[in-house]
Amino acid sequence: MKRKDFLYLTGMGISASMLSRIPVFGSPVLPGHDMSPVDVALKKRMADVVLNAARSKGATYTDVRIGRYLNQFVVTRENKVENIVDTQSYGMGIRVIANGCWGFAATDKLDNDSIAKAAELAVAIAKENARIQTDPVQLVAQKGHGEVSWKTPIERNAFEVPMKEKTDLLLSVNDAAMKGGANYVNSILFLVNEQKYFASTDGSYIDQDIHRIWPLFAVTKIDAKTGKFETRQSLSAPRGMGYEYMTPRESDKIKGVTTLYRDRYDMVEDARAAATQAEQKLKAKSVEAGKYDLVLDPSHLWLTIHESVGHPTELDRVLGYEANFAGTSFLTLDKWESKKFNFGSKNVNIVADKTQVGSLGAVGYDDEGVEAKKWDIIKDGILVNYQAIRDQAHIIGLTESQGCCYSQSWQDVQFQRMANISLQPGKVPMGVNDMIKNVEKGIYIIGDSSFSIDQQRYNFQFSGQLYYEIKNGKIVGMLNDVAYQSNTQEFWNSCAAVCDANDYRLGGSFFDGKGQPMQASAVSHGSSTALFKGVNVINTARKI
Repeated sequence: MKRKDFLYLTGMGISASMLSRIPVFGSPVLPGHDMSPVDVALKKRMADVVLNAARSKGATYTDVRIGRYLNQFVVTRENKVENIVDTQSYGMGIRVIANGCWGFAATDKLDNDSIAKAAELAVAIAKENARIQTDPVQLVAQKGHGEVSWKTPIERNAFEVPMKEKTDLLLSVNDAAMKGGANYVNSILFLVNEQKYFASTDGSYIDQDIHRIWPLFAVTKIDAKTGKFETRQSLSAPRGMGYEYMTPRESDKIKGVTTLYRDRYDMVEDARAAATQAEQKLKAKSVEAGKYDLVLDPSHLWLTIHESVGHPTELDRVLGYEANFAGTSFLTLDKWESKKFNFGSKNVNIVADKTQVGSLGAVGYDDEGVEAKKWDIIKDGILVNYQAIRDQAHIIGLTESQGCCYSQSWQDVQFQRMANISLQPGKVPMGVNDMIKNVEKGIYIIGDSSFSIDQQRYNFQFSGQLYYEIKNGKIVGMLNDVAYQSNTQEFWNSCAAVCDANDYRLGGSFFDGKGQPMQASAVSHGSSTALFKGVNVINTARKI
């Protein structure tokens, strides 16, 4: 995150602990501004101006993205609404191939003369780049889709919900936490609407309307005698849904040591529980370091999947083309080519899926006009594939892109981004209680927190929000100061069981950073609760 973005969001009243993955896009607009999509016929006419202008200057391929990006941030603290911000960004990005090389230009001036000049600039840049490029760009074939459209299947547009309803909800969340004994509480609602139009010389004209939502809070409890404090953050998941996600539904609640949520979220209930659990964390026993069996809830495991599976299977990292934010990858091509690299146990089946309803990464088509799809990454523990886009696919022998190209805005060039990467549920009927009763010495971890991983995505450390000690098949109390350490291959080979599909849930990252200049994307990671045997646990409160 850029310093100016950090300062801006701090001014909105968001605590520093909640800032790590929150960029700001667009310019502020007045509440109640027109949010209706731009006429599709107008966007097609603009796209044709660009395609023709680029072709006339020598482009052999052109794609154009016309994007209107709407964001809303509603920020509260205790009994106050700290800020409400609406932003909008609208413009056009043009990507071309000329003389075998990429060129890109963007503009927010959308009259015919300006967009034609931007197209000509993109071609000129490509030709200059070609003077120093040794190998021409190779795109796998992509059929044109004609004029098509896709929309996130929402039930209620969050941008159309009255602001009072949103602020009333967040203030009721804060009130529940404060009445439960919290000393401080922040609650926030992030909304995103991407109105995207893609056209290319392949013959595609694609209109998409994409929605995402992320409710979150942080509750803090202070021990007045010692001055020590503990926090508990929300157990919500950012989702590719509308405001219906904020309507609680009993059938979407999973009862246990704390209530967990599937496709509907009870934010007030979660805040009430968080206040109680923050106080319990102050009194919880500090963990004894050693080897434990770990029962990892999807609200925690999503982040481990993201860092140890999602990033290292991005083909640009594997090839060394990309190293920013997350390094390269230990999953080099020779491991995949062997067709027998043992990534994990036979319980580990991981798929990439851009079609999953309700996920952050769900689209109809990616930012290269490739239809969304699903494919295996790890099959029965063996590495079988990567994540690749049109100019990478030929490197691993693919005849089509896997449809995982994305740009955060019209003014940024699209590149390979992570698909939804998810651990598939176990096939044997098993719930969390069934899993726990077979654990003699273990820890049940819920929620995500801090982590560290090396620049090859191999050695790592993760912690969570809530930790419960398991002895002889039963939960016996809360623990604190827990983190586990492992390496990717050792960890996934220790996966002894995965609960069935009834426990399957999504977690995810609303602002996943990659590239330089940095771009953010949104990606989900699903799983059921999983058991990992004999993992090294450290005590994070230990003093040297």
